[in-house]
Amino acid sequence: MDDRMLTQTMLEAETWAVVGASTDPERFGHRIFKALKENGYRVYAVNPNHAQIDGDPCYPDLSSLPDRPDVVDMVVSPEHGAEVVEEAGRLGVPYNWFQPGTHEPALVRRAEALGMTSLRHCVLAALGSR
Repeated sequence: MDDRMLTQTMLEAETWAVVGASTDPERFGHRIFKALKENGYRVYAVNPNHAQIDGDPCYPDLSSLPDRPDVVDMVVSPEHGAEVVEEAGRLGVPYNWFQPGTHEPALVRRAEALGMTSLRHCVLAALGSR
């Protein structure tokens, strides 16, 4: 499946987790969380450093979420992303969306080895083109 078709498939998924969600409106983790919510997705904030974001609960990790997400949107460094990829793989998350600067080839290969399909570009641009 090419990136265009994969982008469309992932944007049709209902439940997202933004790992690295932030309370700071200037950070991508906040902007992505907010944009997904505004576009009608069920979206969970994941960041162990916050209790809530914009009035929504913020969870310390993927295993704490009330539902398994269809897509994990990575807004953390590759060093932190490795444990997230492993956890997502254990939970059976089908898709992983790496934001610019959050991936390296070995991390993408690991996600794919765990059964996840991955994209590597900005979700904000993809949401804007819908």
